[in-house]
Amino acid sequence: MPNTKSAERRVRNSARKQVRNNIVRSQLKTTEKKFRGALAAKPDDSAAALRTAISTLDKAVKKGVIKRGTADRKKSRLTLALNKALAAAKK
Repeated sequence: MPNTKSAERRVRNSARKQVRNNIVRSQLKTTEKKFRGALAAKPDDSAAALRTAISTLDKAVKKGVIKRGTADRKKSRLTLALNKALAAAKK
């Protein structure tokens, strides 16, 4: 239980921010799953899904939900997965 008015306000703010963060994290997971699904179905057409995933990651960083390094690492791994799938499709 908060003991002061400012502590009560911080509790309310934290609750609002937690809701927003959970929404953004859920969107991140959804876009990554859509990319992985598109990659498994048709590697040639999954570049658009990759762009969407990268955009979503950048927006999450801008909102302060995830850190820049985390987003960079995820973008790198998704891009490597796309490149690997495209290389395997050409063989």
